[in-house]
Amino acid sequence: MAAPQTFSLLALTLSLLALASTVHSHNITQILADNPEYSSFNSYLSQTKLADEINSRSTITLLVLNNGAMASLAGKHPLSVIKNALSLLVLLDYYDPQKLHKISDGTVLTTTLYQTTGNAPGNLGFVNITDLKGGKVGFGSAASGSKLDSSYTKSVNQIPYNISVLEIDAPIISPGLLTAPAPSAAVSNLTGLLEKAGCKTFAGLLVSSGVLKTYESTIEKGLTVFAPNDEAFKDDDVPDLMKLTQAEVVSLLEYHALAEYKPKGSLKTNKNKISTLATNGAGKYDLTTSTSGDEVVLHTGIAPSRLADTVLDATPVVIFTVDKVLLPPELFGNATSPAPAPAPVTAPTPSPAEGPSPTAASPPAPPTDESPESSPSDSPVGSANSKSANAAVAVSSPSLFTALVTLVAIAVSVSL
Repeated sequence: MAAPQTFSLLALTLSLLALASTVHSHNITQILADNPEYSSFNSYLSQTKLADEINSRSTITLLVLNNGAMASLAGKHPLSVIKNALSLLVLLDYYDPQKLHKISDGTVLTTTLYQTTGNAPGNLGFVNITDLKGGKVGFGSAASGSKLDSSYTKSVNQIPYNISVLEIDAPIISPGLLTAPAPSAAVSNLTGLLEKAGCKTFAGLLVSSGVLKTYESTIEKGLTVFAPNDEAFKDDDVPDLMKLTQAEVVSLLEYHALAEYKPKGSLKTNKNKISTLATNGAGKYDLTTSTSGDEVVLHTGIAPSRLADTVLDATPVVIFTVDKVLLPPELFGNATSPAPAPAPVTAPTPSPAEGPSPTAASPPAPPTDESPESSPSDSPVGSANSKSANAAVAVSSPSLFTALVTLVAIAVSVSL
């Protein structure tokens, strides 16, 4: 191969590699922005922070409700309840219209985002999808005795095999879904929740310092708590808290909370510094985050701390346990060795906690324009080739990346 041709091939390949390395995610709010009939649904995705969770995952099917169907939920329940109801409409698998009509044995149970929250006992976080023939597909709770109260109406948008948006005509309601307590009731005994989660030392410090009242005062507007477990306070790297002044203890405890609702999905997609309750003009007291798969790590500048478990997620309040005490450099000086640099946010793979779908899903069928005459519209309202969709999506392509690297290697060897 002539040298100019080799150079051109290398230049093209490297350009494609650069593109592949930056294309890795989607933005559900932008995908829905072209469809004003889903404005209420889209608004609640943002208010509940479900949009962040959806954007952090590489394979999702969203069952969307138009404004009329959303009226049965909007304004009639607390945000925490609406979040649970919408979480049940986020399927952790890819279903396009063709796949809906080719379900093995006519019915399948599929895992939803609600199942991963820990708020869904038994199989209440699974959805039953049944091909009713004649072009109709029904959806219902997987709970025994539940009816298929929701039906597929049309396709909205597909970006194979990353995200699919399908319209259904009614919410899917599992038993007990709409009876969750309001956030103020759920956190009425904040110290009790912390103690039950193995954070007795932290809970005791909140009470003795008076910082508990500061936490409680922010609940209505939003509160995120990073509670170190009892073992974290026994770590050799934790300074002697008895040597801190009362003001410093207050700052340390305020550093473990945010005056906003920031659930795990929001932390996974976060790219900026996060202000804490301790942030003020006299000190930064901020945090950064990094992710690896489904794991979230908090960075203080001294030592990292890993999100361990979710104690409570009741919009607008979320409480996490962390495996290390968060040590702000404003109190304890700079790190003796650099903290790990935040890793870039990558498209996560499903974690074991999400669990496999009870029935193995069949391989997705290539999209076609064909649909039964009596079936709901399967032609997407918004195309993946539209301007809005192009701005809203960046599809993860590890196989493309590998192929391009191989192409570079071949080009180099040929040129030699």
